[in-house]
Amino acid sequence: MMKPTYSYFPGYHVFFIFLQIILTSENLMVTTPTGHVVARVGGQAELSCQVTPPRSVAYMDVRWFREDKSKLVYQYRGGHGVDGEAAPEYVKRTEFVSEAIGKGKVALRIHNISIFDDGPYQCSFNDSGFSDVAFMNLSVAAFGLKMQINVQSFGYDGIILECSSVGWFPRPQMEWKDNNGNVVPYSSISYSQNEDRFFFMKITLLLRNQSQESITCCVHNPLTGEEKQTSLIIANALFDENYIKYLIFIFLGISICLCLFYLLILYLMNSAFSITIISHYLQLRNRVFISDPLYSLYNSWMENMAVVIVFIVSLQTMVRPVQLQRELTDGGERDKGRDLPSKCMFRSKSEE
Repeated sequence: MMKPTYSYFPGYHVFFIFLQIILTSENLMVTTPTGHVVARVGGQAELSCQVTPPRSVAYMDVRWFREDKSKLVYQYRGGHGVDGEAAPEYVKRTEFVSEAIGKGKVALRIHNISIFDDGPYQCSFNDSGFSDVAFMNLSVAAFGLKMQINVQSFGYDGIILECSSVGWFPRPQMEWKDNNGNVVPYSSISYSQNEDRFFFMKITLLLRNQSQESITCCVHNPLTGEEKQTSLIIANALFDENYIKYLIFIFLGISICLCLFYLLILYLMNSAFSITIISHYLQLRNRVFISDPLYSLYNSWMENMAVVIVFIVSLQTMVRPVQLQRELTDGGERDKGRDLPSKCMFRSKSEE
C-alpha cells in the first residue's frame, strides 16, 4: 500500500507572494517630479505625484491639500473623483490627469490660476497598509500691466521724476538706469498691495545731471526673470532757469484762472437772477415731450440760450461796478472844476 505524498510547494508559494506584497508595500513611497511649479495668473498649473516603484494606483485614495491640510483641493477615490468635498474656490477649476495611473503617475491640473493659489501643496496616497505624502510648491507670477514716467516738479537743483507700475506679483525689483545702462541711485521707493494682492510700485529720482540724454525705469520680476522698462528723453530746456520760470508763470496763471472761475460759479449760484433764468429754462424744458421728434433740437436750443443769458448777466454784473466807479471819478473831477471859479470870485471881492 502506497503512502500518500504531500506537496509543500503551494504553501511556500502563497507565503512567498504574501511576503512580497508586504515588502513591496513597505518599500513604496510617493515622490514628485517637480517640487517647484511656476504658473502665471490666468494660466494653469500641473501638480504631479507618483508612486515608486511603479505600480497601479487606480484604486488608491489620492488627495491634494494645501500645506496645513486645512483645504482639500481634490480627492480621487474608488476609481473616480469625489465631488462636494473640495474647497469652494477650487470647484470646477481642477482636472484629474490619469493617463499614466497604471504606472503610479497622476497629476492635478488647476485652471484659471490666481495669486491666492500661490503657496505649498501636498498630495497623499492611501491604501490598505500604505500611506505616504509628497510636498510641492506652487509659485504664481504676474507681469505688470501699465508703466509710466511722470515729471512731478521742477527746481533750480534739477527735476523730480516718478515712475509707477501696477499689476505685479511677487514684489518686483525696481531701479533707474541711464542711457549707458548704468544703475542710477533712486531718491525714494514705495509699494502697496490691493485686495487682489497685486503690487503697485513707485520710485522717484531727483535728476541733476544736465548731460543726461535719457533715463530708463526698469521693473524686474524675480520669479520669472522677466523685465519691463520705459524710457524718457530729457531735453536740456528742462534745466534752463528761464524755462523753469516760464513754466511756473504758466502754472500760476492757470491757478488764478481756475480760482476766478470758481468764484464766478459761486457768485452765479447766489445770484437771484440766475436762479430765475434757470427755473424758467427748466419749466420750458419740461414742456417739451420726449416723444417729440425735435426734442433734442428744442432741448439744445434752450440750453444754449440759458447759458448765453447767464453769461451776459454775469458779465454785465462784473462790468457795471467798474463803470460806476469811473462815472463817480469823472463826476468828482467836474465838480472840482465848477467850484474853482466861484472860490476865485469870492476871494477877489473880499480883497476889494
